[in-house]
Amino acid sequence: MSPSSADRRDAAVATLRRVAYLLERAQASAYRSEAFRAAARSIERTDPDQVLALAGSGSLTDLPAVGERTAEVAGLALRGADVPYLLDLEAQDAADPTRVLAPGAAALREQVRGDLHAHTEASDGATPMQEMVLAALELGHEYLAITDHSPRLTVANGLSAPRLRAQLEQVAALTRAVAPFTVLSGIECDVLEDGGLDQDPDLLDELDVVVASVHSKLRMDRGSMTRRMLAAIANPRTDVLGHCTGRKVVGRTRPPSEFDAQAVFEACAEQGVAVEINCRPDRQDPPDELVALAVEAGCLFSIDTDAHAPGQLDWVSAGCARAAEHGIGADRIITTWPAERLRGRR
Repeated sequence: MSPSSADRRDAAVATLRRVAYLLERAQASAYRSEAFRAAARSIERTDPDQVLALAGSGSLTDLPAVGERTAEVAGLALRGADVPYLLDLEAQDAADPTRVLAPGAAALREQVRGDLHAHTEASDGATPMQEMVLAALELGHEYLAITDHSPRLTVANGLSAPRLRAQLEQVAALTRAVAPFTVLSGIECDVLEDGGLDQDPDLLDELDVVVASVHSKLRMDRGSMTRRMLAAIANPRTDVLGHCTGRKVVGRTRPPSEFDAQAVFEACAEQGVAVEINCRPDRQDPPDELVALAVEAGCLFSIDTDAHAPGQLDWVSAGCARAAEHGIGADRIITTWPAERLRGRR
């Protein structure tokens, strides 16, 4: 039996999203991947018979957000034909040496259950929460924490308390829909200059995960930055210390912040705050020498992608490789824990 109009449309949508995913994973420009995701959403919202009619007349570009390249890819997928652009991306992905993990890293990757640091279009991410969750499901994760930015980070469209409360309702509804997968409620909370957390304390108490990160005045002097970080770590609402140095090592580089790492990591170990191993290729934070210090201090760790698009969730493998290089066992990595255990920490 030949595929229905809806099946053909859905195949085109899936192909466009697969292209976007591979572009995101390969660190292509956000403009390219977002073009494919926008085209996928536009076609998905259109009646299947209309999609086929437009494709037959060469007019898919009449749909909002569908350009020449995305129309070409969608048109081939609608006909059930090979899509050369997708095949090329798949081949490049398969040949990427970073996709091959050493045995220790591969074993650790199999034990990672989820990700505690991910963004959606509600702040500075590229896609709706549902698309992030779908990608996490496809990776075999058991949970994903939605940790959009807090309000002070206006450049990232940080969430005010009312917007965060509305998101909590969305998280709860989505969790019911995708069970047994768990969508964890969370926030990446800006650490203020005095070490306070940038959100209503009562609201923070309702969340499953609080990632505390410094985003401003990264060149603060060593003593002041140390006191700032220690205050955030001492806050009982803090679960994870995010990208602790704030450095950038790719593109517009940025040097790491200066602080007393020994004191900070000893405080993390004492308070049970996990040190994030941030998987973003442009961060690779903390640097190796600080990961070693955190290991010696007895810290827990959280391997997180800090993903801003679905394909970036697959960067978790890079964090597993770094953890394995430092001999960090799964027992010290909280993202190998089940969701119930994570919630039990709060």
